[in-house]
Amino acid sequence: MEEVQEFIKSCGVYYLATVDGDTPKVRPFGTAEIFENHLYIQTGKKKDVFKQIEKNPKVELCCFKEGKWLRLSGELVLDDRTEAKKDMLDKNPNLRGMYNENDDNTAVLYFKDAVATISSFTGEPKVIKF
Repeated sequence: MEEVQEFIKSCGVYYLATVDGDTPKVRPFGTAEIFENHLYIQTGKKKDVFKQIEKNPKVELCCFKEGKWLRLSGELVLDDRTEAKKDMLDKNPNLRGMYNENDDNTAVLYFKDAVATISSFTGEPKVIKF
């Protein structure tokens, strides 16, 4: 899981795919933090992406760097605990202007049954499950 997080963070931006009904939706994200042995992302509960995840928690993210790309699929699980929100916001203080661990909008979600594949044009893919 640490290798997956390091790759995602080194890319700076990753793209998260959800579905809205039968329409795929993709948007850029930046948060990827490990807390209590889970890989978390963060968004706002008022956003369409959160509503899509509530309806269908199966997502995939993708990022690319220096000829390698990572695809991570799994289900996202909402963790509404203040401790999880605080950890995310402490590690990403730039979000504190929009979010607070005590507000009703901050959502932190962790990957369950995750499968990450790191690929390149020349080598064999590396699969990491957590």
